[in-house]
Amino acid sequence: MPPSDSSVPVDSALGTFSKALEAEARVLGFCAFGVASATTDDSRGAALDAWLAAGMHGTMEWMEGRADHRRSPQGLWPEVRSVIALGMSYAPAGDPLRLEDEAAIGRISTYAQGGDYHDTVKKALKHLARWIVDQAPRRGVGEAGVKVFTDTAPVMEKPLGQAAGLGWQGKHTNLVSREHGSWLFLGEIYTTLELPPSTPSRDSCGSCRACQDVCPTNAFPAPYRLDARRCVSYLTIEHKGPVPDDLRAGLGNRIYGCDDCLAVCPWNKFAETAHTMRAFLPRAELTAPRLDELLALDDAGFRALFSGSPLKRIGRDRFVRNCLYAAGNSGLATLLAPVQALVDDPDPVVAEAARWALVKLNR
Repeated sequence: MPPSDSSVPVDSALGTFSKALEAEARVLGFCAFGVASATTDDSRGAALDAWLAAGMHGTMEWMEGRADHRRSPQGLWPEVRSVIALGMSYAPAGDPLRLEDEAAIGRISTYAQGGDYHDTVKKALKHLARWIVDQAPRRGVGEAGVKVFTDTAPVMEKPLGQAAGLGWQGKHTNLVSREHGSWLFLGEIYTTLELPPSTPSRDSCGSCRACQDVCPTNAFPAPYRLDARRCVSYLTIEHKGPVPDDLRAGLGNRIYGCDDCLAVCPWNKFAETAHTMRAFLPRAELTAPRLDELLALDDAGFRALFSGSPLKRIGRDRFVRNCLYAAGNSGLATLLAPVQALVDDPDPVVAEAARWALVKLNR
């Protein structure tokens, strides 16, 4: 390792260190790298406050409960000076919408068909954080404090990703990259180092509104604004009770998440599957699962099928509820028997969904 050289200006050493850091990040599987200042951005905080005030977070109380931490990196950790924003690609090899008209099949969002991204991204983030702590003093930039985050922490990942130059928040509110389209898992390292910031990304959506028009439940009241209460991903993953009647048809055969607004983004044509980590490659049994088999899952069967998958976190009852909505939307008489078997399910939400599906299938 190169020794520390106190004769090198700190700013120059930080720039050199940042380049070495990016190289190490790419070795670990991160295909997108950038740095943003950790200082407060009032516009980001104001946008969050307006969204919460409108109730568009639905039952995600944790969004509101830690809003002070979420508004600004320094609200979560006062000592942070820079945010290292990182992305791993999960670009699919095939068309995520190919099963749209396959009524007997349950559609699982692309990101959930492989291994749990939390595990893979967090492991790489921790490795990179250890590298920072070890190398910062050796490379003449001083001691470094670090904290790592991915998805589950009160961090505004997408706005910070835009500030760090990874991409911009598209009209579907997700991050869009010129190189990786809409298919990035995001992670952050907060550090006490004053690293040189990257050039923020500029919005390149133009007049396109493909993501707005494709949404099956009209979850976008305006471009760049998502009402989670109408979003299929929210309804199938976060929402615990019965899905409102007027939104059930819009679920179609989607049983976990939704790729529609991501999949139609024109920038996806530049996404290369060569960047996709092996851990994110789809498992054969999750690419086109049959609804009749999924409806027969008990808790043990659910846990076995989705071991190591992000899908496991919603549990058997919520998952089977989703499958019953898909069955009711299918119009397939072949699903009557497995649906009938669930009308007396111990979980009242599952039982209600089964009765709803029976009415739909008997019409």
